[in-house]
Amino acid sequence: MIRALAALQDRGFRWFFLARAITLITGSMSSIALAFAVLEIDNEPQSLSLVLAAFTVSNIVFLLIGGVVADRLPRALIIQSCYVIDILSIGTMAALMFTGTATVPLLALLSVANGASTAFVLPAMQGIIPQLTTAEHLQQANAMLSFVRSATTIGGPVIAGILVSTAGPAWAMVVQAIGWAAAIPILALVRLPPPDHAGGTTFFHDLRVGWGEFWSRTWLWVIVLAFMVMNAIHIGAWGVVGPYVAKNDERLGIAGWGWVVSAEGVGILLMTLVLLWFPLRKPLRYGMLGMALFALPLTMLGVHPVVVVLAIAAFLAGAGAEVFSTGWNLAMMENVPVDRLSRVSSYDMLGSYVVMPIGTLLYGWLITHADVQTVLVTSGVLYASIAIVTLLVPSVWRMGRPTGALTAR
Repeated sequence: MIRALAALQDRGFRWFFLARAITLITGSMSSIALAFAVLEIDNEPQSLSLVLAAFTVSNIVFLLIGGVVADRLPRALIIQSCYVIDILSIGTMAALMFTGTATVPLLALLSVANGASTAFVLPAMQGIIPQLTTAEHLQQANAMLSFVRSATTIGGPVIAGILVSTAGPAWAMVVQAIGWAAAIPILALVRLPPPDHAGGTTFFHDLRVGWGEFWSRTWLWVIVLAFMVMNAIHIGAWGVVGPYVAKNDERLGIAGWGWVVSAEGVGILLMTLVLLWFPLRKPLRYGMLGMALFALPLTMLGVHPVVVVLAIAAFLAGAGAEVFSTGWNLAMMENVPVDRLSRVSSYDMLGSYVVMPIGTLLYGWLITHADVQTVLVTSGVLYASIAIVTLLVPSVWRMGRPTGALTAR
């Protein structure tokens, strides 16, 4: 147990962990709440895809800026400032839903604000973790954060499904805003060393340096290219088609969809427990094999969308996704200099997210013009194939861990 929780020995990580846990707990209902808020206004998949695309496009536009800023300024301060924007945007969504004045364009506009703030938060969070713990405890720190994230996704979607179907999606948005408000003062207790950024360089110089770090690592850009397509499939098939099937197929239903998403969280949760104790010696090899498992729930959603079968498939996919998530974070944090990590992460996120708006819009169009089962089964096969092909790249297959990282106590 001491080894598993070793990262909590550091005071800065303890406060960051607490703040992150609160936002994960309260925000775990947000995706379901937003999806069904849109469908409550307009029961058309194109409307949902429009709102999701608005968030993603905004996120993509601001990601590179967010990466440079996160390497220049105190990362905890950036996260706090963005949480204020999030409170305002999600709070306005809730107010519009309560008053019955919400429209799809308004929700899309507020999603733009939320996507922009996330573009600053994500690179800052990626860069802050190595500053809060030691190399020996890095896997435990990432696994602990994943543990909380997965634990909240187990109960969050179930509660969201019940809450949305009874009281409405606005209440889930209120809970999320409260969580962000609570996290802001806790993050003020995180003490970080001054940013390592050397003064006198321009914004575009910093971008070029970040690009050089990104492009010089074959394993990095190969996997980013793979996720460029895989994420588009994920957000389209799972994020758009999934709620649509749940709302319109009585075999699944809104509450059933909540159980399926929670089962995925259970898989993630159990795998984080494994990763707290056992070192991940080949992070990218096992990670991409784990990602291929997401083809199972995608296929079952099209072939046989019943709660029990789909939940089992989602459980396996969740376990595989956690292997990749922890492995990818370790690969980035152990191989990229910390003073450039946020910029490199922003290029990673930009490449991984850039096609997602197309995915949301494409799948919104596909399920109104093609057979849903054919769309989902084809998506599952393509998803697994891309994940497996990345293993042909030697640096992906062979990457190991630094010796010191495998001797944590």
